[in-house]
Amino acid sequence: MTEPVTFLDTARRVIRQEADALRLLTDSLGAEFTEAVEVILAAKGRTIVTGMGKSGHIARKITATLASTGTPAHFVHPAEASHGDLGMIGDGDVCLVLSNSGETPELADVIAYTRRFKIPMIGVASNPESSLIRACDVALILPKAPEACGHGIVPTTSTTMTLALGDAIAIALMKHRAFTADNFRVLHPGGKLGARLTKVRALMHTDMPLVTAETPMREALSVISEKGFGVVGVVDADGQLIGIITDGDLRRHIDGLLDKTAGDIMTKGPMTIAADALAEKAVARMDERAITCLFVRETADDGRPCGILKIQDCLRAGVV
Repeated sequence: MTEPVTFLDTARRVIRQEADALRLLTDSLGAEFTEAVEVILAAKGRTIVTGMGKSGHIARKITATLASTGTPAHFVHPAEASHGDLGMIGDGDVCLVLSNSGETPELADVIAYTRRFKIPMIGVASNPESSLIRACDVALILPKAPEACGHGIVPTTSTTMTLALGDAIAIALMKHRAFTADNFRVLHPGGKLGARLTKVRALMHTDMPLVTAETPMREALSVISEKGFGVVGVVDADGQLIGIITDGDLRRHIDGLLDKTAGDIMTKGPMTIAADALAEKAVARMDERAITCLFVRETADDGRPCGILKIQDCLRAGVV
């Protein structure tokens, strides 16, 4: 009597089967992939991605990935395209058409439209003899791999390969365009990603609490109270930050405090952060030292402070 197949057994089989298919896809990539990327790079307009059913869901995700990594893209539903949305595809665009079989009826009008108006079309399908592949300018053929359902009817392995292929195209384009974290932040101002990519410069305060080493502590305490940061920076005659006075410094020197100068009390060589560093990095530094403020410098080589950052500002912005 054979042991019953468990849910965990099924899950592992599905994932192994899809992983095997991705290895086949990796090995199958060739000159056609490079040609597809070059066609998209050459397009003056947008990349129009389309597909029906499960391929349509994958097409939407590929569209979003392209758009968020520097390649203007738009999803067009093939059924809606036949009822007026073909007008969303224009001169200068390039079409990326997804269909595992390559014979999806709803794609016929999109294919005909691209052929009529000479719009470059990249086809993705598993059948090299299909109508889509015969009609397209660049063919990306998915390798033969069984669907993970075991009956060959549920799009699983095929959609995983198509999604990975779309990611590969998007990242190849992104690398070619030298798309940076700064570019990514511009397109992702909201949510967790936007917060993680926020620069220190965007959160720092430029009205800084600063005194010189010769400043009497009575005046230094007044600056601490007035600015409200709980600290004061100490600068030399050239404006270079040479020290900082915190609550801890005040407690350590409480005896005769008002008879001393800022230079007598300060902690030398305070930790700082560059203005163009990620706020996430600043939070990590503050956590490491168990402090709540960092003075900010314009560049790594410039010791003059240009701002001050509080950990509360980072937390309010969603940086953790």
